[in-house]
Amino acid sequence: MGEANNMSETRYSEPVSVDEVVTLLSEDEDAKCVAGGASLVAMMNARLLEPTGLISLRRVDEIRTIEKSADGSVQIGAGMLHREVASSDELEGGHSVVRRAAAQIANPVVRNMGTLGGSVSHADPAADYPSALAAVGADIEIAGSHGRRTVPATEFFTDWYETALQSGELVTAAILPPVPPGSAGVYEKLAKVKGDLGIAMVAMVLAMDGDTCSHLSIAVGGCGPAPVRLPDAEKSLLGGALSEAGIRELGQALSEATDPVDDVRASADFRRLLIPRMVARAFSTAQEELGA
Repeated sequence: MGEANNMSETRYSEPVSVDEVVTLLSEDEDAKCVAGGASLVAMMNARLLEPTGLISLRRVDEIRTIEKSADGSVQIGAGMLHREVASSDELEGGHSVVRRAAAQIANPVVRNMGTLGGSVSHADPAADYPSALAAVGADIEIAGSHGRRTVPATEFFTDWYETALQSGELVTAAILPPVPPGSAGVYEKLAKVKGDLGIAMVAMVLAMDGDTCSHLSIAVGGCGPAPVRLPDAEKSLLGGALSEAGIRELGQALSEATDPVDDVRASADFRRLLIPRMVARAFSTAQEELGA
């Protein structure tokens, strides 16, 4: 196990494996994992968090990979930097929705230090990964003292800044299932200024068989405590040609299913108004990419 140094009254450790991290978390329930530290350090500076220990993940190589399996699924290690996710050649077709979301996170400085696992664990509803992972149908891999488990992204984000993580657990990867050949992944985001947290986001994976919609998954972010998906409404567009009326109905259904708030970026009513328009734009972009 790596060396531990005192930082004021906070113990600092540098383990080299996930198992060592889990052991350290089990020994100190008030310790926190730190990767890029963008969110955690800010919260510590604001005295919102005062962990008794900091467990650095920078030497845990097993979470620093992106691997594509023979079946077409892709596993993104939690330690991958946003910059690395945004430039990964493994994220193509429908999987590119995650790459495109990563490319819109904050600014180059943050993308060079922040990690997928840190962002997902922080669970800011206005962050970029949640809706993209929900749209692609990702599972979040979690490690703890009882082993490893996976939770669908649609169930991982449970409330405002809350997740399915239990005490002593950490996120180790996002696992993206295979997507249909020739599918497109689209990420639409509206922000007050480039690099800001989103007012609203729409993430989509679309596949067409000629003029027929053969696959559709779409998630809305930034408009409630967790990404919103409506699988039954998605199914209503499968098996036929996409129509303006059908797209409009799906957009309206998604808008009505959200629970946005008024904040400094936009009002709840404005966000609800945006969603159908952003959904229509996502369809237009995806169809253009597919040549449909």
